[in-house]
Amino acid sequence: MRYPDGGGLTAEERSRRELTRLAAADMIGAGASDREVAGHFRVTRMSANRWRRTLAAGGRQALASKGPGGARCRLAPEQLRRLEAELDAGPAAHGWGEDQCWTLARIVEVIRRRFGVDYTLAGVDLLLHRIGWSVQVPTRWAAERDEERITAWREVGWPVIKGRRHTWVPGSASRTSPAKG
Repeated sequence: MRYPDGGGLTAEERSRRELTRLAAADMIGAGASDREVAGHFRVTRMSANRWRRTLAAGGRQALASKGPGGARCRLAPEQLRRLEAELDAGPAAHGWGEDQCWTLARIVEVIRRRFGVDYTLAGVDLLLHRIGWSVQVPTRWAAERDEERITAWREVGWPVIKGRRHTWVPGSASRTSPAKG
């Protein structure tokens, strides 16, 4: 998927697929079966059958490409560039001083304030992918974390709790007939 362009197929790929469907329409019109169409174009018989039904219901124009899929972006390209600049400035530039992490809710608020457009959290996630951003989960540690005590517990405490492995006990790979011992 091409996230910076909004995902989906390129215009060339959509055009190529449209030409394939129209060529399949010619074969279907000549009396070819779904199996023959599927074999010739290396698609599933289900696709060939769907093309046949679409052709019967709406003609060749029904097989034409309908353009890129998905919802249209509510922000203009210039607004997307401005949004990226706003995000690059960081949360502190927008009044969030407690931590420097962007959250989806904060980005929704920035978009609402700057552009007057409402987005859902899921919509902002897709929008961020479109402009090349991805979710980053910061590593957070408790302030009370003591690495020396953790290491000591892993090396001393955990082995005592876990105990020794008893590899000498006869075993069986069968779930239905476990070994008696």
